[in-house]
Amino acid sequence: MNIGQAASASGVSAKMIRYYESIALIPPGRRSASGYRVYGENDLHALRFVKRARTLGFSLDQIRELLSLWQDKERASADVKTIALGHVEELNQRIAELTEMRDTLQTLARCCKGNDRPDCPILQSLAESN
Repeated sequence: MNIGQAASASGVSAKMIRYYESIALIPPGRRSASGYRVYGENDLHALRFVKRARTLGFSLDQIRELLSLWQDKERASADVKTIALGHVEELNQRIAELTEMRDTLQTLARCCKGNDRPDCPILQSLAESN
């Protein structure tokens, strides 16, 4: 199938397929005699794998490592689990940071009277240096 068909079948845009090829995340599609990229079922599986990993928030480097492990039938599942748990820790850190930001903004918004007066605790807080 061509790149458009592979994009439709995998849910990954043609532009992203080209990008993933350019950074060697996935191997480049084979070329037909006329020079068009040609993709097979294995390529689609890899593209779907990448799409699902991106949906779960894995970085491109993590996906590269996961793809390598996925293709290595001699791998230890402990290696995969280590990557997944490391990602969970990163997510927990981001969640904590986002929660703190939300709570701070909610507090500032409660302190702001939201009237016609120019004084605003939200702007005052943003102007403060830490």
